[in-house]
Amino acid sequence: MSALKKTVRDNRWACWLALACLVVPMFASYFFDDMFSSLSHLFKNPELLELGWNSTDYGFYLSGYSFLCVWGGLIICGVLLDAFGVRIIGSVFVSMMVIGAGLVAFALLSGYDPRTSLVIAFVGRTLFGLGSEIAGVAVTRSIAKWFRHRNMAFAMGLQLAIARLGTAAALILSPMLVAQKAAGQVYSLGETATPALVGLAILLAGGILWAVFVAMDARFDASAGTTDRHETGEDEKFRFSDIIKVLTNPRFVMIALLCVFFYCCIISFKKFGSAILLPRFNLDPDSARWMLSLIPFFTVVFTPLFGAFVDRVGKGTRWMIVGSCLVLFSHLMIAFAPEGVPFYGYLAISLLGIGYSLVPSAMWPSVPKIIPEKNLGTAYSLIYWFQNMGLMAVPIFVGRVLDKGGTRTAAQEAVAAVNAEYIFIGLGILAVAVAVMLMRSSRRNPDLGLDLPANK
Repeated sequence: MSALKKTVRDNRWACWLALACLVVPMFASYFFDDMFSSLSHLFKNPELLELGWNSTDYGFYLSGYSFLCVWGGLIICGVLLDAFGVRIIGSVFVSMMVIGAGLVAFALLSGYDPRTSLVIAFVGRTLFGLGSEIAGVAVTRSIAKWFRHRNMAFAMGLQLAIARLGTAAALILSPMLVAQKAAGQVYSLGETATPALVGLAILLAGGILWAVFVAMDARFDASAGTTDRHETGEDEKFRFSDIIKVLTNPRFVMIALLCVFFYCCIISFKKFGSAILLPRFNLDPDSARWMLSLIPFFTVVFTPLFGAFVDRVGKGTRWMIVGSCLVLFSHLMIAFAPEGVPFYGYLAISLLGIGYSLVPSAMWPSVPKIIPEKNLGTAYSLIYWFQNMGLMAVPIFVGRVLDKGGTRTAAQEAVAAVNAEYIFIGLGILAVAVAVMLMRSSRRNPDLGLDLPANK
């Protein structure tokens, strides 16, 4: 074993340095993605926005994240990731993420009519979304490579926790960057676009650190005589038939379905968080942003802890059930708790944050246990493909529910918020059902090791 290999692969500090370079682009991605989540209530009054978007427009803009992902982008790019490696393809899509964010910022500042600016922002978000998803696949696959036979679940959990600090930063900072105005005053284009400009700057910093990781990864492979394409022999080369093998793996399908139902309960909810929480619990915008920020703050604390716990004790499928039940109970509380009592909102969001920590800590490390390493890029891409089907559709429906009827009284706004919650409750029920099915399948196939500790 070469000296460099010892210092890079076997030196835990080198692994953690690589992880530090990987998490910043994801932090930036989460910030940009959630920059309007604690400002979503503004779109219910488009006459007060120089931008001119309403909640339906906002929902359409959000759906752009998943447009290219759903229409084949994720699958094609997942294949490219396996064929050409993390360093080349990951760099392309980190760059696409930055370019898409720049296009969104331009649209918000352009001064074009609402329809034109919306179309430009939608196109930018499609580029940002596909770039972000493939960059996420590249990061996840890189962690699986660098931390294999180490604390993989803990490393993945820590990456998720730090990335979700980007969400926390967006939820807290955006209302500060777009300060609340007196009744009747209009928000200018510059004020509305400020969160996007801050997010773009962070993305540029993330791109620089991604380049540092690429250099580290290339030196490691050169010293170890390996490749990030995982094509060391004829049997290891990627074939398109591998996509069919992945899609016909019943455990993989269950994980993919759990991913789409579970994440839509949280990610899509966050995008409309203030629009739902304000009328349900009689909050002001400042209180709503702090309530929403509990979600990422809980994940920062609990995701790495749960990851380490799953590494140590296993039972991953059981924890997926527990986390899914917590998220379902949270949405039931948001919908049916006494109106105007903030305590129930804080409790519900806290449970949502704990569930959001628990399921991914057990779910993502399960994929390498059922999929060959040479197909991990394709597998993770297919999971994100399923997920993005929901992330494209759900915001459109929720935006329309919140917009239905136009200007309404406070009581009617609360009813609309409950109607939107019915969508998330239905998704939560489906998530619990799929998690139970996965646990039963794991019991019937113990050789897969889905519920075993990491050291087994």
